[in-house]
Amino acid sequence: MSKKINTKSLIDKIEKITREKLSEKNVVSLEDYRNLTKRADPRTVLVVEDDETVRKSIKKVLEKDGYRVLLAADGTQLSLVLDDSPIELIIMDVGLPWINGLELAKLMKEHKDLKNIPLIFVSGQTSDLDVKRGFQVGADDYIKKPFEIEELRKAVNTLMVLSKK
Repeated sequence: MSKKINTKSLIDKIEKITREKLSEKNVVSLEDYRNLTKRADPRTVLVVEDDETVRKSIKKVLEKDGYRVLLAADGTQLSLVLDDSPIELIIMDVGLPWINGLELAKLMKEHKDLKNIPLIFVSGQTSDLDVKRGFQVGADDYIKKPFEIEELRKAVNTLMVLSKK
């Protein structure tokens, strides 16, 4: 029986050297950048959003950044996706049908295997009370809709770096 080899540290070192060599170039092509950000072992982000356009847009952006993205439109679909693979970050709308994002987040933060997964709310519910409630149920960030895609990318990248440590 062969033991699975953990290549994560090797991949990280290779990517670091590649980034350094790429940074020595005066001009970096967009294709070089995209190839650099595609990982052999992409980190997985789950997007729970009932608006199909928003859901697919977030997926497209994060996949360009090298993440593997799983999608769910509501709590029912979420329960099907959770068993598929390890999730390292969750982006969730508050205004979901049936069970809203706040209720869902509370349940997830009470679950032993899900409680430490970073959570970003992306919501059209933007009052100070809405944001406060989001943080009370365990959100690590709360982004108000409409949002700039760079704001979301920055939040995702920051939380991924912090969760690695």
